[in-house]
Amino acid sequence: MIPLNQPSGAVLFRAGDECPGFVVVKSGCIRVSLASAGGREIVLYRVRPGEVCLQTFSCLVEGRRYQAEGIVETHVLGELLPPAEFNLRMAADAVFRQQVLAAVAQRFADFEHVVETLAFAGLGQRVAQAILQLSGGGNEVRATHEQIATEIGSAREAVSRQIAQLARDGLVAAHRGVIDILNREGLMRLADQDM
Repeated sequence: MIPLNQPSGAVLFRAGDECPGFVVVKSGCIRVSLASAGGREIVLYRVRPGEVCLQTFSCLVEGRRYQAEGIVETHVLGELLPPAEFNLRMAADAVFRQQVLAAVAQRFADFEHVVETLAFAGLGQRVAQAILQLSGGGNEVRATHEQIATEIGSAREAVSRQIAQLARDGLVAAHRGVIDILNREGLMRLADQDM
């Protein structure tokens, strides 16, 4: 194993890169996102301790290059298992194999939720969900409208209109790069509407 120590903002991989190995995150968070040819971006998922990066897993199992980008969101400490070591452990270490496959199964469940949300949730509901998720339980979100649009796979202009509506409804107050949650219960009701 190779020690991994990457600061916030570091690019771990880009679309087209070869996979250097399997990342085991001990602390911190990696944001994995996909960009279109037109420049729009969507956050696919985040990798935290105990979680698997599906991009990395797919690259190692199928011998292909990355299709997305992985950026360190918060300082990451961990380890990198070179491809040969990953393959050996998958074949010989039943506990490791079970942990990896369980994490992959959970990641697929997360993707099913993303597809369900994109297919059935309205934009207002998706914006409310993103604000609550990014708040981390607090009442302040430090994110631009563009960042929230990236989180939910929408256009910044549409997100700006939704945030303005949330402000008119007394649920949030928006300032440059900051959204204050004024009515968490109301925002949670909107986020939890039946899809």
